[in-house]
Amino acid sequence: MNPPAQPPVISPERLAEAYSYDAYRALIDTLIAEGKTTGENQSDDLTAYARLNIQRMERLDKKAELTPEMQAALDKLTRSYEWVIITEGWCGDAAQIVPVLEKIARASHGRLRTHYLLRDENLDLMDRYLTNGSRSIPKLLILHADTLTEATSWGPRPNEAQNLLLEMKAAGATHEEYAEKIHGWYAKDKTLSTQQELLQIVRAL
Repeated sequence: MNPPAQPPVISPERLAEAYSYDAYRALIDTLIAEGKTTGENQSDDLTAYARLNIQRMERLDKKAELTPEMQAALDKLTRSYEWVIITEGWCGDAAQIVPVLEKIARASHGRLRTHYLLRDENLDLMDRYLTNGSRSIPKLLILHADTLTEATSWGPRPNEAQNLLLEMKAAGATHEEYAEKIHGWYAKDKTLSTQQELLQIVRAL
């Protein structure tokens, strides 16, 4: 008896409504110009985070480079995949990771196509990919292009950064203390941990 077929993670119609990277970036810019950010919570703190995140993404868009190993793995891809990325404009981890995901996809010769969904508008999907019971983002869902079934998923951050978060939470660190520490870690890491973990995934596709 054959095992039951795996259901699609998302419908083609819903996938078609997702943002492109350029549209996602433009949305954040437009909202910030209005003193707003993405999501339900429109606090001054989150808006300030979103403003900083625009600078972080612009820097990575210009300066982040893929490793030769990543490019070699992308060159060997023979199948196509849809990369669904659950994110929000105010999320600091997303600002450090989303531009890297986009660079990887754009270097894949069309094999990897990105689609951006806002977490708070897609909680039914988010709640199927919780991290320790939390709606942590960004979350990358890698789907087979022909069936939209799941190949694998990744996120919300590299293992070393996740461990740092857990250690600081256990020590009672404030959000501000954690944010300063984690963004310092990302700056020193220069996207290498993110790329290394995603390299293992790309090689296995």
